[in-house]
Amino acid sequence: MTANVIKRALISVTDKGGIVEFAKGLAATGVEILSTGGTAAQLRKSGLTVVDVSDYTGFPEMMDGRLKTLHPKIHGGLLALRDNPGHVAAAREHGIDLIDMVVINLYRFEDTVAKPGCTLEEAVENIDIGGPTMLRAAAKNWRFVTVVTDPADYALILKELKETGGRISEATNYRLALKTFQLTARYDAAISNYLGRVLPEGEPKEFPDTYTVQFQLAQGLRYGENPHQKAAFYREPAAAFPAVATSRQIQGKELSYNNIMDADAAWQMVSDFDRPAAIVIKHANPCGAATSGGDLVEAYLKALKTDPASAYGGIVALNRPVDPKTAEELAKIFLEVIIAPGFDPKALEILQPKKNVRLLEIPASAGVGSPGFDFRRVVGGLLLQERDTDAFDLRQAKVVTKRAPTEEEYQALDFAWRVVKHVKSNAIVLATKDQLVGVGAGQMSRVDSVKIARMKALLPTKGTVLGSDAFFPFRDGVDMAAEAGVTAIVQPGGSVRDEETIQAANEHGMAMIFTGRRHFKH
Repeated sequence: MTANVIKRALISVTDKGGIVEFAKGLAATGVEILSTGGTAAQLRKSGLTVVDVSDYTGFPEMMDGRLKTLHPKIHGGLLALRDNPGHVAAAREHGIDLIDMVVINLYRFEDTVAKPGCTLEEAVENIDIGGPTMLRAAAKNWRFVTVVTDPADYALILKELKETGGRISEATNYRLALKTFQLTARYDAAISNYLGRVLPEGEPKEFPDTYTVQFQLAQGLRYGENPHQKAAFYREPAAAFPAVATSRQIQGKELSYNNIMDADAAWQMVSDFDRPAAIVIKHANPCGAATSGGDLVEAYLKALKTDPASAYGGIVALNRPVDPKTAEELAKIFLEVIIAPGFDPKALEILQPKKNVRLLEIPASAGVGSPGFDFRRVVGGLLLQERDTDAFDLRQAKVVTKRAPTEEEYQALDFAWRVVKHVKSNAIVLATKDQLVGVGAGQMSRVDSVKIARMKALLPTKGTVLGSDAFFPFRDGVDMAAEAGVTAIVQPGGSVRDEETIQAANEHGMAMIFTGRRHFKH
C-alpha cells in the first residue's frame, strides 16, 4: 500500500482537548490548516496560522452556524480521487484545493438528550449535519484522505507523520475510516432511537418503531457456552457505569463466556444491597448470600455457609473493597472469579498465589446510569424490556394475614425479596434477615422449588422467611413452608386461589405480605 502526503487539513472539533498540540504537530510538518468558528479562534490564540473555511470557500458561515462546510470546495477536496485525471482536472478547473486530512468530532447529541428536561428543540439543534457529511466523504476516500475522529489517535498520527516525513499509510487511513463509519452509525442510531420515542405531539412512545444498538468488541473468547461454540464479548462504546463490562481484570486467566455471564449475575445481585454484602453464584443462581453490619469478611463467611459444596468453583461478588482478612478467607477455596469495587494492596498479595483466579475490579460510577433496556435474542427477533431495577419498599406491601410481620421478619423479608429477584424462575428462597438459607431455582412447579429450597438448606430453616418471585397457585407451597418452620412469606399475590394461600398462612400462624409485583427471571 502507498502512503499519502498530508499537505492540507481541515479541523473542526467539539471536544477541543489536545487539539492545539495536535494542530501544532501538523503545522510543524508543513500542513496548512483550515478551520471554523470556535476551533479556528482557539488555534489562532495559540499562535497558529489558520485559514477560515469561509475565506477558502468564499461563502460566509450563516444560519447560526448551520451552514459552513456544506460546499463543493470542501467536499470536492475530500472526494476527489487523486489517481483519477478527470477528478484532478475538475478540481483544478473549479479552484478546489485537495484536503488530505479532516479532524472532526461531532455535536454531543447523546450527552444532550441524556440531560434531564431536554426538549425536542434542544435535541434537534444538537444533530450534527456538516460533521458526519465530511466524515463520511473523507472515510469513503480513505486511500487518499486521513479522517480523525478520536483525540486518542492524535499521538499515533503525529508519530507516523514524523517517522515517514509527513505521510500517512493507506493501512492507517483504512483503520481510521472504519472507526469513522462505526462512529457515524452509532450517532445515527442514537438520533433514530431518540426521535422514535419522542413525538412532537402526544405521549412519548415507550419503544421506537426500530431500535438500533452498537457494541464494541472487547475480547475474543476461547469458546462460548460450550466448547464447540465460537464466541466473543462486546461492550457498549460509552459505558461508564459500574458493571462487569467496564471492569478491570487485575489477575487471573482469561475470562470465559460462562465466567462473564455468572460474574454479571453476581454483580447485579450484590449491587442491590446497601450494607456490606457477599454473593456466591454458581450457574447464574446464588448458592450463598449474606450481609453484615460491619466487616466484609463476616458477610462472606455467612454467604459461604449457605452451601459450601456448591461454592467450590463459583463466582464471588462483594460490594466493598476486599480487605486482607476477607482475602485470607477467599484464598481458602477454589473460586473462578472474585468481583469487588477494589482490592487492598495487602489483599492482592494474599490472592496473588492463586494465579488462575480472575480478580475483577469494578470502576466507581462516572455519573452515567446503567442501561435502560435488557435484550434477549430469539431466532429471527429481539426481545426488549426495561431492566428490573425495582426497589420496592416492603413496608408498603399489603399485609393479607391476620398477623403482620414482626420487625425482624420485615428485615428478613426484605433480604429474601432482594435475593429472589435474581434467582431463575420458578424461584423460592429461605432466609434470615442477613443470610440466605435455601434456594429452589428454575423448577417447572413452584411447590418443587419449595421442596428443593428446603432440601438444599444446610442451615436451620426454623424461624426463616420465604421469598417467592411469583404467586403461589395452590396452598401446598405454603403448607410445605410451614413444615420447614417458615414464619413469614413475601410474594406478589394475584392468583385466583390467593384466599386459599392466605387461609393456609393463617392456619399456621404465619405472616404474609403481597407486593403486587413479581420478579420472573427466565
